[in-house]
Amino acid sequence: MIVSSRKHVARVEVVGVPMDLGADRRGVDMGPSAIRYARLKESLERLGIAVNDHGNLRVPVPESATIEEQSAKFYPIIKAVCDELADVVYAIIGRGGFPLVLGGDHSIAMGTIAGVARARGRAPGVIWVDAHGDINTPLTSPTGNVHGMPVHFALEQHAVDPKRMVFIGLRDVDDGEKKTIRDLGVRAFTMNDLDRLGMSRVLDEALSIVGDGENSVHVSFDMDGVDPQEAPGVGTPVRGGISYREAHLLMEGVAASGTLGSLEITEINPILDRENQTAILAVELILSALGKTTL
Repeated sequence: MIVSSRKHVARVEVVGVPMDLGADRRGVDMGPSAIRYARLKESLERLGIAVNDHGNLRVPVPESATIEEQSAKFYPIIKAVCDELADVVYAIIGRGGFPLVLGGDHSIAMGTIAGVARARGRAPGVIWVDAHGDINTPLTSPTGNVHGMPVHFALEQHAVDPKRMVFIGLRDVDDGEKKTIRDLGVRAFTMNDLDRLGMSRVLDEALSIVGDGENSVHVSFDMDGVDPQEAPGVGTPVRGGISYREAHLLMEGVAASGTLGSLEITEINPILDRENQTAILAVELILSALGKTTL
């Protein structure tokens, strides 16, 4: 059971990464703008949090880039952007800010986590909320899309410790990923586990695995982890996902634990959304993670 040790986040520093090179479907590059349009800054300020928005990193568009390698499409370009993102996140933490990274496709997590690990001096505990495992290698990926590989590359960089990582919400995992998750011993909570155990118990167990004091946890939240009825604006929707209330319970529980040190929200595609519904939900979840409560 979570014992609340909620801390006040004084300053959030926002950086957008309009990356869509890691995915097949266009549109996810507009995710950062959609989240901002959903009144992210104003909502955080109402919580008493100072906000410094650094704008967006520059990301080449596919039309101006060369794929180079079909097994990991656009990887050199994605890696270069992620290296820049890592520097930005490192600097934010170094001056006492809380990094909030807005995607973009989930390949950006390579940069976010690398920057957090360098700034903290060790790999953070990671809660990876997603319908997918994102732990394919270039050899096991059926598509060559790098947004299905960021966990693999983060592990290669030693930015993730498999013993302090948890997946929540899995329901579409490739065969190669299943073997890797088993071989590494990463704790993975599928939707079947959530149905049986409930989000509260799953979160308690997750925090016992990843949490190790203040600022020790990074949450990487792919909006396709949420059921598409609640989050329709994603590129790779999978039915039967996390409910609206389960998603908020997850974020509220992480906030109450006092361990959250960084957060990223990815894979919002406004082209596929309905009246910015997915981005609005993303802002609500960010607020829950940063301390908003009912009472």
